[in-house]
Amino acid sequence: MIDTIQEWATELGGVGLFIIALLDSSFLSFPQANDILIIVLSTKFPDEMPYYAGMSMLGSVIGCFMLYGVVRRGGESFLRNRLTGRYVGRALGLYQRYGLLAVVVPALLPPPVPFKVFVLLAGGAAVSPLQFGLAVTIGRGIRYFGQGYLAVLYGERAAEFMRQYGAQIGIGLAVFAMAAGIIVIGLRRRKR
Repeated sequence: MIDTIQEWATELGGVGLFIIALLDSSFLSFPQANDILIIVLSTKFPDEMPYYAGMSMLGSVIGCFMLYGVVRRGGESFLRNRLTGRYVGRALGLYQRYGLLAVVVPALLPPPVPFKVFVLLAGGAAVSPLQFGLAVTIGRGIRYFGQGYLAVLYGERAAEFMRQYGAQIGIGLAVFAMAAGIIVIGLRRRKR
């Protein structure tokens, strides 16, 4: 099934990437399908890489907004009914306090990190739509444009490189984003 979806998306190019990213970020899951397709298509058509990465990013942002909107309408009670555990309250507090950073970091992480949980938490914590959209755009933009760039730079070796080191790169980027966010927050507090 995954091979059929990849073949279909490859034939459609950027539109296929948009649809896969939208579905994957909303109510269905296609783990790593977009990551692999960006690398494959950018290797075959290097001049089109910004288009492929941009369409994937746009599809992901819209898909995340669909999920975010459903939870935001239901509010915190929706989340508490769907997610169990004593950490939901703490997680919601973190999102209310660090909205942008709490979405950018997980958006950079590779699968199997369940990004949808972070989207659900952002909706339940009522993170502002502007902050949420900006965070997903930054996180997914770095991820997809970075993968496309590696594909253009290294060709077919990029897919193998991402298979071997993708998790470490994603974690490294997330740690960097978290450190940068903490520095910015610290500087803001210092000014106050």
